Amino acid sequence: MLSSLIGYYSLIFGLSISLLIIFFSVKNFNNLKILDSKILLFSLLQLVLVLVSFLSLVISFINSDFSNETVFNNSHTTIPLFYKITGTWGNHEGSLLLWLLVLTLFIFIFLIKSKNQLKKYRILTVIFQQIIIIGFFIFLIKTSNPFSYLFPIPKEGLGLNPILQDPALAIHPPILYLGYVGSSIIFSSVLSATTLNYINSDWAKHIKDWILISWIFLTLGILLGSIWAYYELGWGGFWFWDPVENVSLMPWLALTTLLHCILVLEKRSLFGSWVIILSIATFTLSMCGTFLVRSGILNSVHTFANDPERGLFILSFLFVLVFISIFIFFIFHKSDDKKLSPIFLLSKETSIVINNWFMMYFLSVVLIGTVYPIFLDAISSQKISVGPPFYHKLMIPFLIPFLIFMAIGPRLKWIKSDIKNKLSLAILLIISLLFSFFIVKNFDTKYLLNSILIGSAFYLFFITVRDFFSKKTQKLSQNIAHFGFSLLILSILFNSIFSNEIITNLKVGESYKNDDLEIVFSDLTRENKKNYVSLTGIFFIKEKNFDNILKPELRIYNQPKIITSEADIKVTFLKDNFITINNVKNEDHFNVRYLIKPYMLWIWVSVLLITIGGLMSLFNKKYEK
Repeated sequence: MLSSLIGYYSLIFGLSISLLIIFFSVKNFNNLKILDSKILLFSLLQLVLVLVSFLSLVISFINSDFSNETVFNNSHTTIPLFYKITGTWGNHEGSLLLWLLVLTLFIFIFLIKSKNQLKKYRILTVIFQQIIIIGFFIFLIKTSNPFSYLFPIPKEGLGLNPILQDPALAIHPPILYLGYVGSSIIFSSVLSATTLNYINSDWAKHIKDWILISWIFLTLGILLGSIWAYYELGWGGFWFWDPVENVSLMPWLALTTLLHCILVLEKRSLFGSWVIILSIATFTLSMCGTFLVRSGILNSVHTFANDPERGLFILSFLFVLVFISIFIFFIFHKSDDKKLSPIFLLSKETSIVINNWFMMYFLSVVLIGTVYPIFLDAISSQKISVGPPFYHKLMIPFLIPFLIFMAIGPRLKWIKSDIKNKLSLAILLIISLLFSFFIVKNFDTKYLLNSILIGSAFYLFFITVRDFFSKKTQKLSQNIAHFGFSLLILSILFNSIFSNEIITNLKVGESYKNDDLEIVFSDLTRENKKNYVSLTGIFFIKEKNFDNILKPELRIYNQPKIITSEADIKVTFLKDNFITINNVKNEDHFNVRYLIKPYMLWIWVSVLLITIGGLMSLFNKKYEK
């Protein structure tokens, strides 16, 4: 109870500090000494207060303090200590408190790292960031208080959702939030720079690090969520175009586009308007994702809030922020188009513009597929779901030219290139198409589109591999990231084309057999764990070149009383053998789902390579020649 009081009043004092920071920033806008004395000190104090509040909630979870409503709703005395701690952010209130903690941490780091920037730019950035922080303070205190008191005090809690009791999902939200909150610094920075007419190469060089940091964490967060969904939910795949998956993908697409635009602004002082719009769009999409999840209007396994008041608050707050940003853009932004040199057709700038168009198209498809069912339900009360076929039909044809431009673009020069010495690019394209044609033909896949798509992915793959051995290339970070992306596309394509699935009902002692394999349900064991009962199936899998034992599991949790299915996966370099079981109601049979998923490991490896490319770019301070 004491920790809850400390946590709550820490939030109140933290909100007061925000008001003081804005007061001193506005009052002493021209007194530049105030920045690194009072404002920096107040920012540190605010960070400490929010940290104290967050740790107070952690202590309440560890001690199973059920006088705290958040702890009561999301914990239980039998839950292992690790999941008591991670349960702190495995709920609506705690996750928003974590979000607020990262907001205050990032603005403090920004103040320290931006000492060489214009003082007025730093002060304005602090003001805009504090407006966002105040919004989250009010949101927490008014609608989502993590320290609400319960009386009489319950003896037990309701427990943590079993699917959240997983190591990957425990660290997935904090890393994802680092990516989301990083976009708030970009948003505040771009509004400040636009107001001061400071959108130039120096600013681009400074803000590029924040874009990279946000992009890296968002990529890792999406990767962890994808891995968790693959083995924990029993879907047997890495991406299902679930609405909450989409709301993390959309800011990633915008951030990736922004990352390429900021390079052009840094090198040639071009695309300033693009950078401003994309910075605003990235943060808006991050906030929209928060609104969609917290309002409960999305039907997804990821959502854990259903309160229209919360959604309405975020929507209103987002509307205010977007209105401010649009006002600043149209009033203060001054285009320098008349002073700029022309952009030639055959240049790196043109290739980036074209690829940005493709990225914006992909973003539009995901946005429409995500929000269209919501609007249709609101207007006509008709409920529909938009699944993979919608996204595949609209995105795959455009992925082909996107990959080709992605392969050619980095080989072009800034300002103007020529077509000399580019014959090797055409030869590699022909080789890639022929290579993919023979692969598809030999595996009896009859889709012409697959041949061209695999060919374009191989084209990017071969070119990036070639560049590793080229003495001319000095862009190792970019090459690793693009190589990782080509490997990702190839792995996804081979995984989707050559996957195999068997679904059957078996009871202990029975077997399933076809021309390629035999599945024997040998035994079923029962074991009592700390907070659940484990039923483990013993399966012998007999294939032509593969014999193994797989042990999928059913877990019957005591609080809340939920049954979950835990997959058993045999991972190799070339494929995953994946099996899950589910009980069939009122029968002694079990539903057995066995999948062969080629190249799953390489999907995870490729995303890690993309992230490594971003990390190398972040720590490489040299300019590209």
